[in-house]
Amino acid sequence: MPKSNQPNEKQRVSTNQRQSRAGHAIITQEKKTTGAKGRLTTEEERQTNLHFKTESSRNLTRAMQVVLALLFALSTGVLSLDKLNMCMDAKHHKVEPGPEGKLYQQCTPWSDNACCTANTTEEAHNDNSYLYNFNWNHCGAMTTECKKHFIQDTCFYECSPHLGPWIQQVDQSWRKERILNVPLCQEDCHTWWEDCKNDFTCKNNWHSGWNWTSGTNKCPSGSKCQKWTDVFPTPKSMCEEIWSKSYLYTTLSKTSGRCMQMWFTGPNPNKKVAEYYLNNAWRQQSFSLTSLVRLVITSFSVMMY
Repeated sequence: MPKSNQPNEKQRVSTNQRQSRAGHAIITQEKKTTGAKGRLTTEEERQTNLHFKTESSRNLTRAMQVVLALLFALSTGVLSLDKLNMCMDAKHHKVEPGPEGKLYQQCTPWSDNACCTANTTEEAHNDNSYLYNFNWNHCGAMTTECKKHFIQDTCFYECSPHLGPWIQQVDQSWRKERILNVPLCQEDCHTWWEDCKNDFTCKNNWHSGWNWTSGTNKCPSGSKCQKWTDVFPTPKSMCEEIWSKSYLYTTLSKTSGRCMQMWFTGPNPNKKVAEYYLNNAWRQQSFSLTSLVRLVITSFSVMMY
């Protein structure tokens, strides 16, 4: 009989065994590959979680730093209430305000609590005093009515302990601080201007630009003496320009409690005015900083989630 092409029993068994081993090897390799992929996925997730935690921690730190800075600013605002009773760092001012006993003539209203000494107030009444060697009579003799206001102005500047809300730092050889935009009562500006309107001057800004070669102030070269009302057409121009914005002209009256009085009798009314402006500034600052804190916290919450 011719040989059959069909495999015998042993051949079939051998073939099945080889196929089984090959299939097992393939399955084993797939399991290894899948396991490696699984381990890789787990490691990536771990790294991702670690990165997220690190960034969250950094964001938390930044947010806390901002909040602390804002809280510090708020505490600084509270401390600014010290400005209610202080002396500016200037040429003749005391370090701290206090009683002075007898102050001289027009400076007497500040005797109970002053930033000036008795010697300073006496010199404030003298022409060409050692305080600043300033000559009021640079365009002829200043009238008594007009000079009275400049003496009161000097007493106010040297003696007042309630100018804190308007004190600004400056880089000047003769002082480290000045006042800026102190709101004067309308009556003071108008009376001052009315009593000086028949006097003469050659400059609208008395803080700078003088000829000091003689040791006292003289009109600079090229300037000429003019009637007061030509240099200062209005009370507003005089109050705001003469000491380079030290004063701010207002339409507020002395009874308003919202403007500073250059001269007074009895208890100092300017303390309550300074307190009003300090409290108003504090409320505005507090509202702004509180809003910023809320914004920071909200932004941080969004970043976290």
